[in-house]
Amino acid sequence: MNHFYIITNGHKDYNLEKTNEIRKYLEKCGKKCTVQVKEPGKEQGYTDAAQIPEDVDCILVLGGDGTLLQAARDIMERDIPLLGINLGTLGYLAEIEESGIYGALNQLLEGGYEVEQRMMLAGRIVRGEIHRKRHAENGYQQDETEKSYALNDIAITRSGSLQIIRFRICVNGQFLNEYQADGVIVATPTGSTGYNLSAGGPIVEPKAELILITPISPHTLNTRSIILAPGDVVEIEIGGGREGRVQQVEVNFDGSHNVTLYTGDKVIIERAVRATGIVKLNKASFLEVLHKKLSV
Repeated sequence: MNHFYIITNGHKDYNLEKTNEIRKYLEKCGKKCTVQVKEPGKEQGYTDAAQIPEDVDCILVLGGDGTLLQAARDIMERDIPLLGINLGTLGYLAEIEESGIYGALNQLLEGGYEVEQRMMLAGRIVRGEIHRKRHAENGYQQDETEKSYALNDIAITRSGSLQIIRFRICVNGQFLNEYQADGVIVATPTGSTGYNLSAGGPIVEPKAELILITPISPHTLNTRSIILAPGDVVEIEIGGGREGRVQQVEVNFDGSHNVTLYTGDKVIIERAVRATGIVKLNKASFLEVLHKKLSV
């Protein structure tokens, strides 16, 4: 690896002090290093993949898991591996701790690493009649379909007041079940240790290829997570509220990109065509790392 690109969460590295230390160290080692420049008018975590030089071999992501998840979505078309450096609290994806940065960089420069390919999810929103009518009444023009991606999960949750969400799930065009819950999470193996875990879902080896469906606080005693094949297509349709009321909920991609949904809207989720490359330096097994994280 000869050319590195650094994406930094400015809230975790104020004034880019740590970022510039890493840049100077890599340049001292004879490597080229480019630091992302925040574009005016763009949100803090946004990365324009077109601004990344063509010859970049690896992207260093300074922040936490959220910063890495955002970067994975932004640069997924570039097929450049990511190495997470944790400047936050608990990180599953950002495996390099601040105290071990330079040892990790030396190992990386010596070739002591491997790249794990992690599957991603693509979520397509298909608008129903209620949503189209509301936008037409307000004079808005909006596409009937919207699409985004997630490395961890796509979650449908409550919006505004406390309410039970009613939704219907089909898999590969076949009816699976109707739920009444606080929401539902569709996760990748990488995302199994995130929101899915907090909602009582199973922990999965991150290199596995499958899709997890975990209801959030379901209002029934016999609802469990469901594990599907990676090629399955999940369709979630938002149902109506009590007494025929229109439900308003939110779908979010990796906890950041939020879209409002109404009764009749659908989210169609399937495996994304592209995967995310994660640079791994730690030779410890997944179970060893998991034990360490869960013991904190």
